[in-house]
Amino acid sequence: MLIKGYDVGPLVPGEALLLHSGFWSNYLLAMCSIGGCAERPDPEWFGEDGADADALSEVLFDPAHWPVFRVPADDAPGAVVIYRNLDGDYGTDYLLTHPGRSHAVQIASWDGDFSGTGLTWHELIRTADSPLPPAEGVQDAATRFLLLLPLLTDPDVPETASARLIAALIAIGTPPDTASPAAEHLLAHLTRRSGHDPAWASPLSGSSEVDQNR
Repeated sequence: MLIKGYDVGPLVPGEALLLHSGFWSNYLLAMCSIGGCAERPDPEWFGEDGADADALSEVLFDPAHWPVFRVPADDAPGAVVIYRNLDGDYGTDYLLTHPGRSHAVQIASWDGDFSGTGLTWHELIRTADSPLPPAEGVQDAATRFLLLLPLLTDPDVPETASARLIAALIAIGTPPDTASPAAEHLLAHLTRRSGHDPAWASPLSGSSEVDQNR
């Protein structure tokens, strides 16, 4: 699998893994674990089993296969999420694709913490709600929203943000009684780490890139 603009790693389509129990625990649980949460995060928050989460982590973090999750968009920039499984340099890279451009641009990474330039709530929702059915990748709105969620660096999310996140978590199998605390911890961490300072410019304008020369 080739992605123009990202020339490292044995990339493989990862969308089929979204249907496996344990995926969302691996993808979202780390964010719940940061920032002094009073309640210890658990895979059961997402309706998943710890053994399934451990088993799927071996697939997600396989150095021989780097899963790629594509979020194509119509009338908005698309996104690509890549599990960067370099030995000693494991992490997740986030790329944006722009209409009219032949290559993707890396804007952020997750290496135990977030680095790079994220998205505002409005930008995240715009991409999540603009599926492009002819293209390969994730078309379900809730799944798209959750895949993009780690890119949120907006301290001023609307009052409806929590309800939107809870609904998305329930849509992917999170029990209703744990969806609310999971959403609370996720939003608390994401809004605390805001990267929006006076010099900030949206990556959707093409003004920000993360150096890929590792």
